[in-house]
Amino acid sequence: MGHKRSKDNGSEVIDENLKRVYQDMLDEKVPDRFLDLIAQLKSLDDAPSEDTAK
Repeated sequence: MGHKRSKDNGSEVIDENLKRVYQDMLDEKVPDRFLDLIAQLKSLDDAPSEDTAK
């Protein structure tokens, strides 16, 4: 039974580490170059297309 207990503890440690890494990634700031790219793509979406201008 002692083996099962250490495996459970090891799984808990792994789970906590994975959760911490995932949360750290969620907390990261989006790089400016990606924000610039998104802005460019949105401006293309907002611009009237040639088909609707006719």
